[in-house]
Amino acid sequence: MATVLDKVLKRQVTVDGSDYTVALDPEGIRLTGKGKRKPEVELRWRDLLSGEAAMAVALNASLAKKPHAASEPETEPSAGRASEPAPKK
Repeated sequence: MATVLDKVLKRQVTVDGSDYTVALDPEGIRLTGKGKRKPEVELRWRDLLSGEAAMAVALNASLAKKPHAASEPETEPSAGRASEPAPKK
């Protein structure tokens, strides 16, 4: 018989030389960098079972791969900008 998960269970793991805290609770699982407060990964049990977690991972991966050229057009500096200091003689 399995033990009911009714409170937070925390454990430390090391991934590629970085330490993380894994927290399991009745709502889901959180992975937080050691010494950090905001979770890097948070997954709810309901989302995992419904398949929404896979869609969220795919969406986050696609947003992280933004091409730099399309995000901001490059502009050339104009020769007579007012914000540039005048050359000293």
